[in-house]
Formats: sequence, structure tokens, C-alpha cells
Amino acid sequence: MKIRRAQQFVKYSDQPVMLKLKRGQLAALSIAAVVIIVGVPLWWRTTETYRAWLPVSQIKELAKLQLHLSADVEVVFARGTVTPEQQKKVPLTQTQNMEHRVDEDTALSYRYETRYRTATIMEEDALNQPTAAEADLSLHTLSESPSGSLVVYVIPESSSLLPQNVDVYIGQRRTALLRIGSQMRVGKTLEQLLAHMEPRIKQVLHVMSFSHTDITAALSNRVRISPGNKESIADSMRAFKSSPGYEITFSLLNPDPKSHRLHWDIEGAVETYIQPLLTKLSPVANFSIDSQTLYYAMLGVNPRFDSSRSTYTLNADSLAHVINPVEARLGSNAASSNPVLNFLLYIPDAHHSPLYIHDHKKQQVPTNAFHSPRWGGIMIIRQCWVYNVNEFYEVDTVFPVDINIDMAKVMGVFLAQLRLLLGVQSSTPPPGFLVAPCGNAGLADWELDRLMWSRSVENIATATTTITSLAQLLDQIGNIVINDNIAQQVSSAVTSLQLAVSELEAGNLGFALQYSKEAILSSERAFFDPSLLHLLYFPDDQKFAIYIPLFLPMCVPILLSLLKIVSEARQKHREKKPKKD
Repeated sequence: MKIRRAQQFVKYSDQPVMLKLKRGQLAALSIAAVVIIVGVPLWWRTTETYRAWLPVSQIKELAKLQLHLSADVEVVFARGTVTPEQQKKVPLTQTQNMEHRVDEDTALSYRYETRYRTATIMEEDALNQPTAAEADLSLHTLSESPSGSLVVYVIPESSSLLPQNVDVYIGQRRTALLRIGSQMRVGKTLEQLLAHMEPRIKQVLHVMSFSHTDITAALSNRVRISPGNKESIADSMRAFKSSPGYEITFSLLNPDPKSHRLHWDIEGAVETYIQPLLTKLSPVANFSIDSQTLYYAMLGVNPRFDSSRSTYTLNADSLAHVINPVEARLGSNAASSNPVLNFLLYIPDAHHSPLYIHDHKKQQVPTNAFHSPRWGGIMIIRQCWVYNVNEFYEVDTVFPVDINIDMAKVMGVFLAQLRLLLGVQSSTPPPGFLVAPCGNAGLADWELDRLMWSRSVENIATATTTITSLAQLLDQIGNIVINDNIAQQVSSAVTSLQLAVSELEAGNLGFALQYSKEAILSSERAFFDPSLLHLLYFPDDQKFAIYIPLFLPMCVPILLSLLKIVSEARQKHREKKPKKD
């Protein structure tokens, strides 16, 4: 009886201990379950990096750039250029395709669609004008050709529009006059006549439309230019890169205000000479103009005195040292990120006058000016370019001298420099070509088209490079946040790029340029978004250094409790087996 009571007492006394053990095990399991089921997902959700969807597949397709450029050419035969037998086969359309592989990821394809027809009665009347310039204006009045297209009028040898030694006249618009001999149409088929004209037509296209050299130079941001295109490389390095806008600053440098009292009508000169050019270039970019006068601004280079001519000279080797001291005085527009084109007009002081610029051959530069690639131009005023020449530094001159600057000569030089810096190519025409002056606008229509072709291709190449680089960056750094704004900008850039490439292939030059500008703007906004700064994100080792002190003290007791529960369960399982046996 005593033994049974003792066993029952031990049995009853173990029950509170067993209950405490079970409660401890349930508490440990509950905590572990809460941590695993609730805590870990909640921590993962609240600390995960938000990455909006990006069109990665479309970006990879754009990385393999395939550009197709299409130009429409219309060849119009005037009366007396084709025989009745040849005229029966007109109108006629021919298509010529050329392909060029620039590198592994870039290919170019050119398509010229040439339509042949005879001139209308109104066009015949326009071609009967006394001069080629008047005929060009009359033809333009009849019908204005769209951007990127050309019209070549074939005139007979007896026409008085062109001089004797000129076979091709290129006007201010998108029109050219081509003269052929009468012997070419007699006894010849239309195919033979077209084969005879083809070399001249190609030369006209090379001058008035895009060329492979210009397009390849526009891809300089994407591909490496071959050494054979040195002239095109020099032109592309001289001109500013494509930008949605440009700032133009005209500065008058007066190193000695005590000797000079300068008067320049910069506002009227800009309105007369510069504004027509900028108005015509409005499809390419936006422009803003300002002017300033800087006193006591020196060139920073001491001119050399030429005793044989009693003049001061600046050699070509010293011109590179002129810009830096002056540039520090120019200031900058911090409110705008657009490139700045600087045009400086310098008036020599009384102790260094007259001052002339000499080239590498020690010859005097006629314009007395020079330009720096992707910066601007500097012009030194000459005595013959002021109105009151007799009062300019005479022996009995009373200082300060009132100097009225002839802005027509000054702006003529600045206008030529502005064309070069904006990328307007002025190539030498082939023999037998006569190119009309660009007129009051400072830019011919076909020159604008050539610039638009180059800018469109350059914008597309730059935007694709930017978007591809951004996609690679975001793929390599997985913890960078991609917010909805960045995703929207990237999607907009990809869409605009696709539209620009399609419009180029269709020959719609105006739309292609507009879409390419939108693409480069969206790609730049996405790439330089402040939320993509690398300083906002930590490497993985730093994250572990932050999270281990936070989670380790909490996780160790939970893990030890779980291990103890597992070991006790195994021990009970082992004790039950002998009892069953």
C-alpha cells in the first residue's frame, strides 16, 4: 500500500512539471510560427525593392540598330529633252537600295525612289524665266517639296538658264536644274538616257541629300569612325552635339574704356542677320540669344609687333591661349543646361592697334577672326570696319574715341561661324556645279534637310545608347528602385525611338526628327533621374552588417528552443520503443 501511494504521489507531482514543459514548447512553437509565417513575409514585403516593369525585350532589339533611310527623288523632263518615243515610257519609277554594315550592332540601309515624269505647262512657263534663280523661285511657288525630297528638272542644252560651263544648278530650295546635250536623246532609248544621267543624279544627291559619310559621322556616339573619313570627323568634332536647345551669347570686349566709347547695334543686327537663320532652324532646336559688354577684358596673349608693316599680329599658334582668360569673364547661365555658343568681338586698345591674325603660313586672315570647335568664335575689329575711320587713333585724337561698329561685316563672319558650329556642312561641289547663295535666311532648304538627316540619326544613336546603358545598369544592380516615373520615361523613349526609325524608313524627315528629339529627352530624364544615384543603395555585405545585430539576438533563443523540442521528441520516441518490445 505504501509503495502504491508513493508511486501515485510521484505521478501526481510530475503533472505540473509536464504541463509547464508543454506550455513552454507551445510558446516556442507559437513564437517560431509567428516569426516564420508573419514576421518574415512582412519584413520581406516592407524591405523589398520596388522595380517597375521595363520593356527589356524592346530595348534589346534597339541595341541592334538597323536604320533605313528613304529619300524621294523626282526627275522632271522639260520640253526638248526626250523624244516622243522616249516620252511614251514616262512616267516611270525606279528604286535603288544600298546597304552598309557599320559594325556588329549597327547597319545602315539607303533607299532612293526616283520617279520620272514630264513637266507640266506651268512648270514649262517657270523654266522660261530669264535666270536660274527666278526659275527656282517660280518652281517653288508652284509646289513646295516636302522635307527630305528633291526635284531635278532636266533642261535642254539650248536653255539660257545656265552659263556655258555649268551643267547643274542647285537652288535655294529643294530644286536642281540639270542640262543634257541634244545628242543624248537622238537615237537613244529611255534606258540609255537614264543610264547617262545617273552619274549626275548621284552627284546631285550627294550634294543636296544625305551621304554615307555624313550619316556615319552622326553615329560617332555609338560606333568608332574609320580613319578614312577624316574630313567628316573634323566637321563632326567642330560642330556642337545635338541638343534640344542652344544658348547664343554675343560679347563686346572693350579692354580700354578710357580710349574707346563703343557703339554696336547688336539688337538690330541679330534681328536682321541671325534671327532668319534661327527661325529656319527651329525644327532642329530652340535658341535663345543674349548680349553683353565686358570692360577691361584682355585677350591674355601679348601681340607681336611687325615693324615692316607697323602692325601687331597674333600667330595661329597663340590663338589657343586666347580663349581661357576671356572665358573666365563670360559667365554662364546656371538656369539652363543647354550648350552655349560664344561670339566675341574684340576692340584692340590704343597701344596694340591695328591688330591682325596670321595663319600658319604667316598670311593675314581676311576676316581677322577664328573659331574654336564646340565653343564659339572670336573676331578682332579692324579700322576699316568702323564708320568714323578718320577719327580712329589719329595723332591729335581726343580720347575717348566714339567708335560705331559696322555690324554688317561683323555679323557676316559670325553667321558663317554659327553655321559651322551648328553642323551645317558646306562641301565643295563637283566640277560643273553652280550652287546658289543661301539668301537672307542664311540657309538653303536642302542644307536644312541635310542637317535634319544627320540630327535625326545622331539623336536615335544617342538615345539607344543611353537606354541600353540604363537597362544594363539596372540589370546589374538589382536593389536600385525603379519608380513609375522612370519606367514611364523609358517606355516613352522606346516608343519614340521606334516611331523615329519607322518615319525615317518612310521618308518622313520632319516627323522622324521630332520623334528622335522626344526620345533623347525621355532617355536623358530617365538616365539622370536623382533616384538612381548609386549613393542611395548599399552593397550586400553592408546590409548583412546592419541586419545581423538586429535579428541574431532574437533568432538564437527561438532556434535553441526548437532544437530542444526536437531532441525531446526524439528521446520520447526512443523510450516508447522498448516498452512496446
